[in-house]
Amino acid sequence: MVMDGESEGGEGGGGGGGGGVGEETEEDVIQSVESVIESAARLGEYRRTQRKECYNLLRRMKLLLPLLEEVRELEGPVPEKGVDWMLDLKKVLVMAKKLLKFCHHGSKIYLAIESEAVMVRFHGVHDKLTQTLDDLPDELCISDEVREQIDLMVMQLKRARKRTDTQDIELAMDVMVVLSNKDERNADSAIIERLAQKLELHTVEDLKIETSTIRNLIKERGGISAETSQQVIDLLNRFRLLAGMEQTNVVDEPVVPKMLKCPSLVIPHEFLCPITLEIMTDPVIVANGQTYDRESIQKWFDTNHRTCPKTRETLPHLSVAPNYALKNLILQWCEKNKFKLPVKEASPGQESSSTVNKEEISTLVEKLSSSQLEVQRKAATKIRLLSKENPENRILIAQSGGIPPLVQLLSYPDSKIQQHAVTALLNLSIEETNKKLITREEAIPAIIEVLKTGSTEARENSAAALFSLSMLDENKVTVGLSDGIPPLVDLLQNGTIRGKKDAATALFNLVLNQANKARAISAGIVPPLLKVLKDRNLGMVDESLSIFLLLASHPDGRQAIGELSFIETLVDFIREGTPKNKECATSVLLELGTNNSSFLLASLQYGVYEHLVEITNSGTNRAQRKARALLQLISKSEHV
Repeated sequence: MVMDGESEGGEGGGGGGGGGVGEETEEDVIQSVESVIESAARLGEYRRTQRKECYNLLRRMKLLLPLLEEVRELEGPVPEKGVDWMLDLKKVLVMAKKLLKFCHHGSKIYLAIESEAVMVRFHGVHDKLTQTLDDLPDELCISDEVREQIDLMVMQLKRARKRTDTQDIELAMDVMVVLSNKDERNADSAIIERLAQKLELHTVEDLKIETSTIRNLIKERGGISAETSQQVIDLLNRFRLLAGMEQTNVVDEPVVPKMLKCPSLVIPHEFLCPITLEIMTDPVIVANGQTYDRESIQKWFDTNHRTCPKTRETLPHLSVAPNYALKNLILQWCEKNKFKLPVKEASPGQESSSTVNKEEISTLVEKLSSSQLEVQRKAATKIRLLSKENPENRILIAQSGGIPPLVQLLSYPDSKIQQHAVTALLNLSIEETNKKLITREEAIPAIIEVLKTGSTEARENSAAALFSLSMLDENKVTVGLSDGIPPLVDLLQNGTIRGKKDAATALFNLVLNQANKARAISAGIVPPLLKVLKDRNLGMVDESLSIFLLLASHPDGRQAIGELSFIETLVDFIREGTPKNKECATSVLLELGTNNSSFLLASLQYGVYEHLVEITNSGTNRAQRKARALLQLISKSEHV
């Protein structure tokens, strides 16, 4: 990766005494080290992933500036050993700046998918910086105050290797769930939406920049594997679809607007749709006055948005009005320049359809509070269907006051009404704003009650609703405190195939919260989760192992796991599972073995060593890293 600011060509020539400086004076050496730190400080904001690590590393780099100032103020020439040390320090700082620059300019999606590999690079920088600071020569005569600061930094660097930012863990887990999730239910869009928000990839402009960054990454970085490239592109396209943009394969089809490929004709900027950057065939005005092509803005609305793509402000309604003046200007320009507009299917009746739905929904919401049970049941059924079919309907139902009566219906003894009400709330919760409205009505305890006592389908959809609502971190806490985890564990143990999947998905989301890990372990999650893991017909191996990975980070979880024949099962997946199974199982064993060497000894008895060696040669990128770390851990434990 090309660096800016300091020259890196001479960083390899600094060894071997003062002669390594070449034509540089002592002041030049000090200045060059300072310039590396200062240019790193000018990088600015970092990506969401590894942001905390970046700022910590940069802060430590800045703490070296007082040391350099003291060296500059030494009486007499800087000792040759001190000059050599500063050149070594510069090498490490250049490495640190390269990493910071990569985290600043790199693909957000790549940094999320390969977060562990990036952390390995941070640990490498920490180790080298620790080693260099440990070798600080006495000849530099550094003051006690600065030396104490350096000693403190060395201690912090050594501790940093043992810590992982829980937000980065959650982000990595979210990425894994999205990439491995084959369930096509509506609620899946909520997972992708949350991930897009976390990675700050939810606007058209953000996604255009990310697409260009990924293209450069794939073309320029020889180290990125075909597997990782495909994962990056797949996730990018999910985000693009969510934003109403077309899919792209990035490299072969650069994201260049079709209409701009003809260099002989420049289309006026105001004729281009802000979403697709293509000439508008049917321009329409949205509620805040911005104009878009009807087809592209409708795609945007259909993917669960109620904001203006350009300004990001929330729209008071999703109705659109034809921009006849602009359409006439476009037609005149096309005629004058002999430019043929692409033919697109018109969508007549769009506005009237929206108006009819609004009236119909208001009537249905009123019927939810009817004194006649059959009227309520039919209204709840209709609202359930409307909220499933159309993202705009979810907003209209909430705006019409539909959420409070639906929550009230959850406590009705009629099982069908319960079922329709909880499913309607599940559908409504896909809209981010509705999540907060549903929570405000204290729906979570009522949903948990349906989860305990409802019909089979009602229990399944209650679990799915809890998963969707727990996308908000505060709701993870609410579900845990409302005793929602035991009935999910019961569904995991005794539910249908669909019920077990719903329960596992909800539990995964909830145990991202540390307190909920203890609650799930106390509720007895480990035995039924092990059964789900072993039942390969369920197709939930990776999801189960992901939950085990979270539980293994808790002392009570490790104890519960240790009471079962779990290690043998892990080794089975490491030996004969799919590449992803092997990756997840190796990750769980590494987490267990890092905290308790008895797990490593047990795995060796089941022959894990040769399978780990095989994974280091043929596994996925992440599996290879985990396998190598496990082999190192085994080697250390054998020498203790």
